[in-house]
Amino acid sequence: MGKIAFIFPGQGSQAVGMGQDVYHSNAESKQVFQSADEALGFSLSELIFQGPEEELKITYHTQPALLTTSIALFEAFKAKGVQADYVAGHSLGEYSALVAAGALSFEDAVRIVRLRGQFMEKAVPNGLGAMAAVLGAEKEALAQLCARITQEVGSVEMANINSPGQIVVSGTKEGVQAVVEQGKEIGAKRVIPLEVSGPFHSSLMKPAAGQLAGELQKITILTPNIPVVANVTALPVEAPEQIRELLVEQVYSPVLWEDTVLWLISQGVDTFIEIGSGSVLTGLVKKIDKTVRVVAINSKEAIESFQV
Repeated sequence: MGKIAFIFPGQGSQAVGMGQDVYHSNAESKQVFQSADEALGFSLSELIFQGPEEELKITYHTQPALLTTSIALFEAFKAKGVQADYVAGHSLGEYSALVAAGALSFEDAVRIVRLRGQFMEKAVPNGLGAMAAVLGAEKEALAQLCARITQEVGSVEMANINSPGQIVVSGTKEGVQAVVEQGKEIGAKRVIPLEVSGPFHSSLMKPAAGQLAGELQKITILTPNIPVVANVTALPVEAPEQIRELLVEQVYSPVLWEDTVLWLISQGVDTFIEIGSGSVLTGLVKKIDKTVRVVAINSKEAIESFQV
């Protein structure tokens, strides 16, 4: 029997109505939504279940909403008795992974990710930053293109190295636009501008990271009871102080998702269980390695039909 990793999605996976079925059918899941409402001082659950979508898409709403939904589904999934050998999350999803591993309390995490969203939103005035998904380009060629554009046009960096042939770039509007225009020259099949409110995981986010560092000092971080693989290093992190440092660095560093999945596979993981809204990570893992088993636990129905 191979090993199991629980993986948790990040921004872009949100949908109005997510988690509503487990809220109504599972007492622990319902408690998660209620705890989020209490911790934040407003009804996040109402926004998640009813929308409007435009409100849910605002970064400082999206981040706590996705964390809450992931942990609510995680609580409901516990009834299956499946134990993870490792956990990891994509960007914001790393906070869900830390909660699942017992390193962060849910209440602290939900407050922190709301602040994280606010800091990220404020770091770069709206319209000045951008992100785009580059499909079909080689990592090295794209790194060189970004370096050249950064010097000539405006700052742009690799932000999410998701899977072979899918890398997200992030930076100034001009820098990202130049990648959109010049991507074909390095063999990219397509470059798709993303609907985001800022240049996440780029050095333009350093002001947000500084503010987040101050807030993270105020909360307790414990040694996780399951190894958590960090986005910044694609390696497990255990020491609470190191977790704190990497969460700060994560705001302006690339998400090494492909490396994370490959490291997990190298440790004997052959089953990836994505817990949260949608199935974005399920798709990415399949692109990285077709032979592993991938399951998306994104509804009450998915939990009920899950077989070990």
